[in-house]
Amino acid sequence: MNPARRGPRLPLARGPLSEAVRTLLTTDPAATGPEHRPAEFPADVDPWSEDHQLALYLCYELHYRGFAGVDPDWEWHPGLLRLRRALEQPFLAGLRALTEPRPALQPLLDELLTEPVDGTGPSYFLLDEGERWQAREYLMHRSLYHLKEADPQAWAIPRLTGPAQAAYVAIEFDEYGAGRAEHAHSRLFAEMMADFGLDPSYGHHTDVAAAPAFAVVNLMSLFGLHRALRGAAVGQFATVEITSSPGSARLAKAFERLGAGPAGTFFYREHVEADAVHEQLVRHGVIRALLAAEPELEPDIAFGVAATGLVEDRLAAHLLEHWRRGSSSLSGTATAALLG
Repeated sequence: MNPARRGPRLPLARGPLSEAVRTLLTTDPAATGPEHRPAEFPADVDPWSEDHQLALYLCYELHYRGFAGVDPDWEWHPGLLRLRRALEQPFLAGLRALTEPRPALQPLLDELLTEPVDGTGPSYFLLDEGERWQAREYLMHRSLYHLKEADPQAWAIPRLTGPAQAAYVAIEFDEYGAGRAEHAHSRLFAEMMADFGLDPSYGHHTDVAAAPAFAVVNLMSLFGLHRALRGAAVGQFATVEITSSPGSARLAKAFERLGAGPAGTFFYREHVEADAVHEQLVRHGVIRALLAAEPELEPDIAFGVAATGLVEDRLAAHLLEHWRRGSSSLSGTATAALLG
């Protein structure tokens, strides 16, 4: 099979940036010069917009599954990499600006270990008052990441060494099912989506995902694909592993209340136990060992923790803003069949 035929459908554009990237990807890379940059690429952009985040996502996905009909040679095409860098720079600048000033690493890690007594995030909402259509929306947004769970973090493995690398790989091994494909977390998430009547195909819900959902996964790709940001990648990884268990427990209970079967709750039930172990391993095995070898990375790890909190908070705010007024959090006009 022609490799360009594999992969999910190329998502619809949401503005001039994503349209420019999308159009470029449908052409022959051999016929496009390395200096190519779309004339309509604006000098001043909003890095948090749907258009910008989707354009960046399109570039990053070439390093994962790619898209049907897109020549795989685009992955390392100099012209596209130049365009991707022009998209990355304002996003990274925005992340840094909105996380300054940030505390030192240890206070940030201590804060992650403390569950708020008056939590108001999506897991609390879905547990206390959420409806099934809102749980379905949550899964659609999260599918951008969880259907490739562990893949963005895997980029950091060759950029670590010694004890930090060994501990990191031990956690990743569990994420990929500890050698059993049927236990891989991405597969468990797909089975949960199917239990809720959703299409679990990779990339199927990109056309309805909102900008904050793209930002969450784009941050992981940004950190993972740049060796200079390996400390931030570890900070992102640590944030997820340290904070996952309590929220996963709430979501498992919420989904059970909303009629999910065993497959519809197993993904989160699995994370309650697994991430409780991973929390200890990432703090003591990964971060401590990494700082012993490269203490200069401490500010970068702290940046990764703070930036992850920022994008997760933006997604949570988006979801709750819509759900509390009874409206869909999906982007664009979703069909009645999609919402169910």
